[in-house]
Amino acid sequence: MNKKTVKDINLKGKRVLMRVDFNVPMDKGVVTDDKRIRAALPTIQYVLEQGASLIVMSHLGRPKGAGFEAEFSLNPAAEALSKLLNKPVQMAPDCVGPEVEKMAKTLKPGDVLMLENTRFHPEEEKNDPELVGELARLGDVLVNDAFSAAHRAHATTAGLAAKLPTLAGFSMEEELRALD
Repeated sequence: MNKKTVKDINLKGKRVLMRVDFNVPMDKGVVTDDKRIRAALPTIQYVLEQGASLIVMSHLGRPKGAGFEAEFSLNPAAEALSKLLNKPVQMAPDCVGPEVEKMAKTLKPGDVLMLENTRFHPEEEKNDPELVGELARLGDVLVNDAFSAAHRAHATTAGLAAKLPTLAGFSMEEELRALD
């Protein structure tokens, strides 16, 4: 496998943007199956152990793409991740914007920030360069651990991969190895 993985660079002091697949089943705002969140844990824990801060991004469902929709909020996924990590996970009010940028820039090593559902912006699925630029300002490096979304030419996958140094997470590495 020729792709760089999360183990191939020094992450200490970096802000790591990590694309995950937290498109998890929920019932009344509670995650009912955390399998996909658990699958990302080894990469998440590794990044944090290396002295990086972590900014997690995902989509959830198929919102209309016209802004916040409570039923598609990633807040329950952030709460589930917080319990699994046994540490606080800050929840951003959006995936981009001045407030989100400020939250990302003030992270300390070991801190975790969950961005709100990227599909609240129709520009995500259009791989819009402006959205890509806003997302890229949040971090220093991209870790893609969302094999199920990697084939999509979206802002959080293809767009960011063209803009930031990009590494495979452990789940992605495992899937690519299986394909080889």
